Amino acid sequence: MRPAEERVLDGNAVAGVLAQIFVPDSTRTRVTCSACTSVRDLAAARLYQGAGQVLRCPTCEAVLMRIVVAPGRTYLEVTGVRCLELATA
Repeated sequence: MRPAEERVLDGNAVAGVLAQIFVPDSTRTRVTCSACTSVRDLAAARLYQGAGQVLRCPTCEAVLMRIVVAPGRTYLEVTGVRCLELATA
């Protein structure tokens, strides 16, 4: 089994899953962390992959969101996000 740090990617790695849920480039979404109130692009988050995908705040390491893809459905939990700012055309 690989050490946890070898499985850590940045927030860009979750773009495909989020594109199915939100807008084509959701990694540019501005996210406000509920724990520390830092505001960063989603792409700056740290992605941990296992049974699902967990995005953590790059400032305080709090969980921002959890994503689980199952046959026929996707579960998205965003209780660690105070605000999502989506750019519109």
